[in-house]
Amino acid sequence: MSDRTVLHVKGRVLAGPEDVRDELWAVDGRITYERPPGEALTVTGWALPGLVDAHCHVGLDKHGPVPDEVSEKQALTDRDAGTLLIRDAGSPSDTRWVDDREDLPKIIRAGRHIARTRRYIRNYAHEIEPGDLVAYVAQEARRGDGWVKLVGDWIDRDEGDLTACWPRGEVEAAIAEAHRLGARVTAHCFAEDSLRDLVEAGIDCIEHATGLTEDTIPLFAERGVAIVPTLVNIATFPHMADGGEAKFPDWAAHMRRLYERRYDTVRSAYDAGIPVFVGTDAGGSLAHGLVAAEVAELVKAGIPPVDALSATAWGARTWLGRPALEEGAPADLVIYDQDPRADVRVLAAPSRIVLNGRVVG
Repeated sequence: MSDRTVLHVKGRVLAGPEDVRDELWAVDGRITYERPPGEALTVTGWALPGLVDAHCHVGLDKHGPVPDEVSEKQALTDRDAGTLLIRDAGSPSDTRWVDDREDLPKIIRAGRHIARTRRYIRNYAHEIEPGDLVAYVAQEARRGDGWVKLVGDWIDRDEGDLTACWPRGEVEAAIAEAHRLGARVTAHCFAEDSLRDLVEAGIDCIEHATGLTEDTIPLFAERGVAIVPTLVNIATFPHMADGGEAKFPDWAAHMRRLYERRYDTVRSAYDAGIPVFVGTDAGGSLAHGLVAAEVAELVKAGIPPVDALSATAWGARTWLGRPALEEGAPADLVIYDQDPRADVRVLAAPSRIVLNGRVVG
């Protein structure tokens, strides 16, 4: 071989849902469709862009921030499942050191969660009052990679149920400040109450979005607000409800209703034209490496397989402003033995993981 690192990917290269090519090369970590001179290491199969987990928490477990060695294990678990691009939707840990590692997924950070005082999981978020929201959004916009994460609703112990966390005026000012600083804003929202205010205030994305209804779905579609349903997380709602029912019966009943209609909610959002993307909510209490399971859940909800694939591949990368399998793009791709467009369950068994042009798994 030459002194360059050259990888030859041969078979079916899915540069787009219908853009299928016979081969590509990775030269010095970058994709080219022009054959380079010299020898190359050849791998074969069906190639997809490195998968995207658009709701993932590297550096976080159910107790809060974790040591770097735990963050590394989390990132490696995601990588080995085919996730090579992560939107880290809130983490109290500093994971900038990951950017220097050629063998770990690329991370787009949303800074640390911003929550109302005593209205979120302990040790996760900046817990503040509404008057400080704009300042904290500006702070996290500067710390992140173009995103800020709000906690839009959570259980109100006085009400005994989920309620919105922020007054409309403060949300409008905070989102405007984030946009002024070049950042997009997303929010954790389980219930119905906070959605209209957040969307009309200009929010860019909603996480979970189980509270979507026939009244708010058209508003999301009109404004182009994306959702990341995290259905593998929503599957835990009955267990959560069981644990809290004795103290908060209204909340428990609400969580069960949101769970029971979860597939209808996602399918209705998709049918209305709302952009839907794959996210697992890994970290916290959920395991890493669940991206294939989440894609399968979207298909179960009624999203066509190719569109569910796009929600973790081509479409997700476009939404996040990152390239897929384009000429000159970083050679981050996953290879399978069968066509994942025909059966998304193929995603659970990658045959090769290629990151920065090198086979890492």
